[in-house]
Amino acid sequence: MKPYRSALFVPGNRPAWIEKAVGYGADCLILDLEDSVPDQEKVAARPITRAGVEALKAKGQAVNVRVNGFATGLTFDDLEAVVCPQLDGVVLPKVETAADLHALDALLTQLERRRGVPVGTIETPLGCETAKAMRSIYEIATSCRRVRRVSLAAGPGGDAARAIGYQWSKDGMETLFLRSKAVLDARAAGIEYPTISSWWNIKDLEGLEKDARWNRQLGYRGMTVMHPSHVPIVNRVFTPAADEIEYYQGLIAAMAEAEKKGIAAVTYKGDMVDEAMVKTAREMLEFARSIGLKT
Repeated sequence: MKPYRSALFVPGNRPAWIEKAVGYGADCLILDLEDSVPDQEKVAARPITRAGVEALKAKGQAVNVRVNGFATGLTFDDLEAVVCPQLDGVVLPKVETAADLHALDALLTQLERRRGVPVGTIETPLGCETAKAMRSIYEIATSCRRVRRVSLAAGPGGDAARAIGYQWSKDGMETLFLRSKAVLDARAAGIEYPTISSWWNIKDLEGLEKDARWNRQLGYRGMTVMHPSHVPIVNRVFTPAADEIEYYQGLIAAMAEAEKKGIAAVTYKGDMVDEAMVKTAREMLEFARSIGLKT
């Protein structure tokens, strides 16, 4: 499964923005039918979004659609309008329990069969923006067959901040527990590439880079961003640098040489390394290959 270092929201009612978005370099575009589309334009946005999905996929762009939540009564009509063979995933907002995604699964299964899409093809990434979802990431991810990605919301002033009650700050310490728990639960559930949305300030690019580096240190593999200017910074932070790749390649080579001599551990770059570190190195090199780097 290809990781998404960067995912960018694009309003589903703006065809010119959708067309332009493919040039921003985001690994995934999320065409939005929910918060960024005014109520009076939601119906008209559906065919625009469907056309956008097809056009973007024709250009090799991974594309998801965020539909309106079940409480709005718009979900099925949204799905019926956008489900097609080109759609990679459907993001359901305000998920609280596994039951929400089981209900979405049932609807998608019907529509996939109707549209000739192999059942189960369309993913339903778990977006964690409610207290219940954050508390139950492992349970939801392990019980819902379409959940292959997990993304935590930890930004200022939005649904997550309201649900938890934290006061957002640039250093992010008020969400450290949430960030760490989401990574732990996701990885325990077999989700290799958890992502996060935690920086919405458009102009503070230095702050964005600092936040992105912290997220990577915590175990995240990408971020959802709100502005095209954020995409190149996030892509760079979550892309293994040449010296990292060289380090992992050298570690594997050093251990291979040690094994020939019957040695189970060796000093490499000043550190004692063994087979556990080799597994980590291989995992990081696989991540690099999956985003198109030569290793």
